[in-house]
Amino acid sequence: MNLALTYKINKSKVILLSLGSLLLITFLVSLTIGAVPINFKDVVQMILGQIGLQSDAISSVQQTVLTNIRLPRLVQTVLVGGALGISGAALQGLFRNPLVEPSLIGVSGGAAVFVVIYIVFTNAFPSFITNISSAYTVPFFAFAGGLCATLLVFKLSSTGGRTNIAVLILTGVAINALTAAVIGLAIYYADDNQLRTFTFWTLGDLGGATWEKLKFASVMLITPSLALVYFNKKLNALALGEAEAFHLGVNVEQTKYSIILLSALAVGTAVSISGMIGFVGLIIPHMIRLLFGPNHDWLLPGSILGGAVLLLVSDIIARTIVVPSELPIGIVTALLGAPFFIWLLLSAKHKRMI
Repeated sequence: MNLALTYKINKSKVILLSLGSLLLITFLVSLTIGAVPINFKDVVQMILGQIGLQSDAISSVQQTVLTNIRLPRLVQTVLVGGALGISGAALQGLFRNPLVEPSLIGVSGGAAVFVVIYIVFTNAFPSFITNISSAYTVPFFAFAGGLCATLLVFKLSSTGGRTNIAVLILTGVAINALTAAVIGLAIYYADDNQLRTFTFWTLGDLGGATWEKLKFASVMLITPSLALVYFNKKLNALALGEAEAFHLGVNVEQTKYSIILLSALAVGTAVSISGMIGFVGLIIPHMIRLLFGPNHDWLLPGSILGGAVLLLVSDIIARTIVVPSELPIGIVTALLGAPFFIWLLLSAKHKRMI
């Protein structure tokens, strides 16, 4: 028994290390892809030069493209993908439902409502807000909207200090329906330019990344993502049922509250800087679960790495499939995720029939 357990742990470590290596390779390959051709050797020289291990310099144009355009974009892609991946895994474990996706708790809908209101009714806001660049105001409104919607869903589903998961899911569905109605009403008053701006934001965009934006966003993405990893034991206990977890010493209500708020913070920040990117939080936990099983000790960190890899690959596809143009990243993840979601539904239906 001990030998079997040791083998399983060692196997999980190897898989996790392999995912990390795949992430690094995908990241480096992605640095070479774009309108300005940069070969792998130049990328390595640039990286070594930044840490003082290489004196050979590359051209100023390539240096600028790598350090100011591609590198911040790919760092943002990794952080957003990892945050979406682990949020999906944590919420699926909390709800004990493999079809749960972070947008279910209202984050994306709430973010979209605040953004469309700001875009369409900009003139109604005070001048000190409208004078700020949209590169900062749109992310701020998106984050605020996502957080407000999540807190509302959580508040409406709580009674006497306890949260009913079934009610929370139904409340999330209702809030998402309400946000869709508000968005439709706001769009009715939008002009062509405002409608185009909002449409592109809802499709997802990783091209606006800058080091200045990442200074704040990286903290808001990394902190909740790493914090969720430390709920591994509690999620393993919750997999047995809430009553069983309680008898094992888990504060069930505090765990629910913490996981939901941390997931909302991670997803809300991701939506605020990259727009609405769906299905990453649905696809990745399933794929990682096939590798590690249901053990959250490995599932949570694996989902961070897997989410980052998936979004990097999706970004490569988005940048190359319609060259010289670029597809919105949300279209690529939807094209990958929707068939996967249908397959999950058919698999679940088939198992019930058996």
